[in-house]
Amino acid sequence: MLNKYARAFFTRVLTPFAAFLLRRGVSPDAVTLIGTAGVVAGALVFFPRGEFFWGTIVITLFVFSDLVDGNMARQAGISSRWGAFLDSTLDRVADSAIFGGLALWYAGKGDDNILCAVAIFCLASGQVVSYTKARGEAIGLPVAVNGLVERAERLVISLVAAGLSGLAAFGVPGVEILLPIALWIVAAGSAVTLGQRVVTVRREAAEADAAGPGDRRSGAGAA
Repeated sequence: MLNKYARAFFTRVLTPFAAFLLRRGVSPDAVTLIGTAGVVAGALVFFPRGEFFWGTIVITLFVFSDLVDGNMARQAGISSRWGAFLDSTLDRVADSAIFGGLALWYAGKGDDNILCAVAIFCLASGQVVSYTKARGEAIGLPVAVNGLVERAERLVISLVAAGLSGLAAFGVPGVEILLPIALWIVAAGSAVTLGQRVVTVRREAAEADAAGPGDRRSGAGAA
């Protein structure tokens, strides 16, 4: 849901910056790689130490690269299948680092095995939610569904809560509870979204099979 509206807004805002990078000779792929490296560093350096505020600041600065690189490619007229593949693949890496960093905190000094498990579930379910759409499209289905909690929602909910929770280090009381609440929300929302996509693919597959012979492929080669 957020992806539909927020992406269009930020794309317009970031267009001048994307044009500036192109004039400086920076490639969209370079932005993708640098952005992912920044997100991974911010998540795995700060979050496992409980430094949620600064970790969120670093991650937020780099996470917008996901919008900048595509904007650059469109402006330069060089959109490609490789660029789309690289962007999508590194999105999964960045997401894993964010929830992995939170899981490491709760497995260590955060000392909460339940929240560690919830963070791991958020990590895994996010990957599966993305996979269901990619796999459905790979077998020729549109997967026409807007899930309850897609990537944009997962990132916004988690990062806003983590950043606010980090204010506890500056003496703000009661904010520590926000991150656990956010993780439970993301976990539940991801489970619902997974169900939405599975039901949609099942319906679309049944309709396609009823319309004519389909291409029933083995899942062995799926990623």
